[in-house]
Amino acid sequence: MWLAALAILIGLAILVWSADVFIDGATALAKKFSVPSFLIGVLILGIGTSAPEMVVSVLAAIEGSPELALGNAYGSNIINIALVLGATVLISPIIIRRGIVKRDLPLLLLITVIAAWQLRDGTLSQVDGIVLLILLVAVLGLQIIMSIREGYDEHEDDVVVASADSAHSNNLEHLNNSESLEKLEPSVTRGLVSLIIGMLMLVASSRAIVWGAVELATLWGLSELIIGLTIVAVGTSLPELVSSLSAARKGEHDMALGNIIGSNIFNTLAVVGLATVIAPIAADPVILSRDVMAMGLLTILLVTLCVFAFKTKRQFGRTSGATLVLFFVGYTAWLIQSVSM
Repeated sequence: MWLAALAILIGLAILVWSADVFIDGATALAKKFSVPSFLIGVLILGIGTSAPEMVVSVLAAIEGSPELALGNAYGSNIINIALVLGATVLISPIIIRRGIVKRDLPLLLLITVIAAWQLRDGTLSQVDGIVLLILLVAVLGLQIIMSIREGYDEHEDDVVVASADSAHSNNLEHLNNSESLEKLEPSVTRGLVSLIIGMLMLVASSRAIVWGAVELATLWGLSELIIGLTIVAVGTSLPELVSSLSAARKGEHDMALGNIIGSNIFNTLAVVGLATVIAPIAADPVILSRDVMAMGLLTILLVTLCVFAFKTKRQFGRTSGATLVLFFVGYTAWLIQSVSM
């Protein structure tokens, strides 16, 4: 028992560290090859912070525990909105942009509806998983196309700052060209090394978490679903929490909220999709009546709060953050009650 608990604790610690290393390496390479910052936030940060959920769920499916994968993905979605975003807004209110209200939130709501519809019969087949992965490709393509079309129209202030920084950087480059050339190759090397080490450690730590979670579920008589919805989901959501808090403190409001929306979309499509393709899932009926319903209600609540904030002060304030955190407290109490019954 203690060995299993230790494996989870150490695994979670390494998981968070390796996710940070992975994101740093991916971001460095993206900037090096001149990928737009908006796409870095959507693709690199969103996918990078969801890497723990993806690796944990895939390994869980491979090792014959697909329900743990489902609990991890949906539990992480609930925690991302209710706890991560709620806590972030309590610390630093964020600005709501037009594109988030008109495109990103409706897309998240649609994907949540599709996830609930697929589970209407209590099972997820390999065909369902393939559909989710196809939708993932379509969504990522849409994000890339829309970012190219829209550019930075909604972030004029950011463009001004970026232009000033670019001009300053060009001057420095002109004055110190030889020094820049000397530092060019090491930066790429460090990015690749960080990317590889981060991914390897993600796999290793995720294996430890899956093993420990399954062992505890067996010893305590708890379902793998409950373990996935709580311990594993909270642990794998820590990268989202850290990155969102950091983005909010630095005034990167789009990145803070976009990280949560992008992560939830990736969890629902890629994490569940990959796990289902590997091993079809026969879900406990309670996951539809409790967890999917909670995820759906929370998504609707998020959309409602964001639309209201956009139409008033365009600021997602502390009252909204407190509402989300209270939802998390209520959901956790619901989980505890269902286990004790």
